[in-house]
Amino acid sequence: MPVRDADDLILAELCARAVGRAEPARPFGSFASARQYRPLYRLVRRYVPIGSTVLDWGAGNGHFGYFLTRSDYRSIAFTLSDASMADWVDRPYERVEQGTTEDPVSLPFGDEELDAVASVGVLEHVPESSGNEAASLGEIERILIPGGVFLCFHLPNRTSWIDAFAGWVPGKHHHRFRYTRRDIERLVAGAGLELVEVRRYGLLPRNVLRLLPKRTRSSWAFADAWDRLDDLLSWPLAAISQNYLFVARKRVAVNSGRDGTTG
Repeated sequence: MPVRDADDLILAELCARAVGRAEPARPFGSFASARQYRPLYRLVRRYVPIGSTVLDWGAGNGHFGYFLTRSDYRSIAFTLSDASMADWVDRPYERVEQGTTEDPVSLPFGDEELDAVASVGVLEHVPESSGNEAASLGEIERILIPGGVFLCFHLPNRTSWIDAFAGWVPGKHHHRFRYTRRDIERLVAGAGLELVEVRRYGLLPRNVLRLLPKRTRSSWAFADAWDRLDDLLSWPLAAISQNYLFVARKRVAVNSGRDGTTG
């Protein structure tokens, strides 16, 4: 089946790179699983102009940096883990900053230095690294330019059926920290940011699809059908969907230009 847009092309490339790898490429073990990131790509394209400098905060395995570089953004990584995990995607960042668990909050960037910061399944793990979500968002607000955006993706929903089910299965991964819309509003307001979009998504499981037969794993038709079913069910059952996404913007001072001069 022909590639229909740039995002599908990038996802197909990541799936090809994931073949034969157990970690860190599990979400790309099937095309239907990889499609979980298409809403993230669309969110970035909607709110972040091409050519902007974007921080992949808590970069992990580097797949989001691959998207940024392939989409003509300038990508920077900040990570507390081993940066070599990104080798499977040829280390796609222009710059990698290694943080420490001794000080997981401070970021090595100047005031108002970056156009956008993205958290892809990271914010909920901050308390597990002796950090604090509110303090981290305050630090992110500091390094964003006026009008810059913080994009948060894969933030666990407190009433997710998938997390609730996983919590009953011995050894099954589930999130210790989960959130409500009120939690998001509180964190965003506390950091001095403006919430511009928030919604729940993802009713159907994705990563488990890597266990399907090879023909189904690589089927674009199956991925299309899974997406349609997910979208159909997510509307009436949003309350038990797996995740939240939200976008928050740094406020621009009234009567002030981007460079801080008065108009």
